[in-house]
Amino acid sequence: MTDSASVGLLTDKYELTMLAAALADGTAHRRATFELFARRLPYGRRYGVVAGTGRLLELLADFRFDAAALATLAEFLDPATLDYLAGYRFTGDIDGYPEGELYFPGSPVLTVRSTFAEAVLLETLALSVFNHDSAVASAAARMVVAAGDRPVIEMGSRRTHEQAAVAAARAAYLAGFAASSNLEAGRRYDIPVSGTSAHSFTLLHTGSDGPDEAAAFAAQVAALGPQTTLLVDTYDVTTGVATAVQVAGPGLGAVRLDSGDLGVLARRVRAQLDELGATATRIVVSGDLDEYAIAELRADPVHSYGVGTALVTGSGAPAAGMVYKLVEIDGIPVHKRSSHKHTDGGHKQALRRARPSGTVTEEVVYPVGRAPAPDGPSRPLTVPLMRDGRMLGRSGPAWLAEARERVAAGLRSLPWEGLKLSRGDPAIPTVRTGAPAHSPTRP
Repeated sequence: MTDSASVGLLTDKYELTMLAAALADGTAHRRATFELFARRLPYGRRYGVVAGTGRLLELLADFRFDAAALATLAEFLDPATLDYLAGYRFTGDIDGYPEGELYFPGSPVLTVRSTFAEAVLLETLALSVFNHDSAVASAAARMVVAAGDRPVIEMGSRRTHEQAAVAAARAAYLAGFAASSNLEAGRRYDIPVSGTSAHSFTLLHTGSDGPDEAAAFAAQVAALGPQTTLLVDTYDVTTGVATAVQVAGPGLGAVRLDSGDLGVLARRVRAQLDELGATATRIVVSGDLDEYAIAELRADPVHSYGVGTALVTGSGAPAAGMVYKLVEIDGIPVHKRSSHKHTDGGHKQALRRARPSGTVTEEVVYPVGRAPAPDGPSRPLTVPLMRDGRMLGRSGPAWLAEARERVAAGLRSLPWEGLKLSRGDPAIPTVRTGAPAHSPTRP
């Protein structure tokens, strides 16, 4: 995926200039706690989905500075800082929300505890992973809710960076998508892959006598079998459907519509398929879909949806808005006092309260070791993820399967209004209890 030098350099210059200054003045090895959280959700969103935890923890194993990286950094760093980086290994502790958990404003999604020198270098990497993956997963969850029990397929590889495409496929699958078109995501994360043909394959079968859609369909059926999905809107949809059934027979697996008024077309195609005896042939739709378009198609005879651009760009919220802030130094809570950008100091954890029915009511953020008294059903949200630089628990496909279940359970636990696509406040409030010990008084 990437070599060790490039992982170490996946950061901003100011991380390293801060490190150099801290090493020079003797503050680099003070014990620090950094917290990754979102001050607010993207405008109008009611919940977020935590994604990227597994990717970050795996990347930390390769977060190194080899000779090639050090040669680049020697252009602006002093020998003492270069010597420190040559032996850099993250040896601290990380806690956070399990991947796939829902989050809300102020949720302590990730907490990094180590020396200032070790922890400050992770800011850019952690934010780039979480801001991208959580944005995609949050958008994907909204699309899954809009689709109901109908499958949604990720097909956005051609609309983003080639490595972001793999991460986006992972985040979408985590949030409940059924499959991805991306083969590397399938190989790396054991995600089901899906895909048949594009318009170019139909156009390929054009000769001196003009287009031959039947020949294109026959070639695809011969290669993939009659259960394949035939793209029927290269020319005329009605003719395309008739040709598809003629070539593949009434046992044709599916037809795909990729343009036009998809609701109207789906109804017409369903009626035509039924008249031709292809009553079990499914209808797949794609083409600039987002959660709103999917919701509009709920009443139409659509079997599944293919989503690309809107998904990989977060459907209007391409970044989750998360920040990575120092909240404690040598056990002393610290916080920013900047207008509209203040932070709450101290090492924190969280729990989520619910009604006896299981519907969640509020998120409670509290100083470590000072959990609030029980007040009805609740569950802790913060779990250990890494100790002494070693990842805890499983990774890979097993991790991803558990995260999928966690997203589904979280969505089921929301109040019904929290699942609405219309703009509104977060589905549940975030409550902060117990000001941290030694916390400076905010003016």
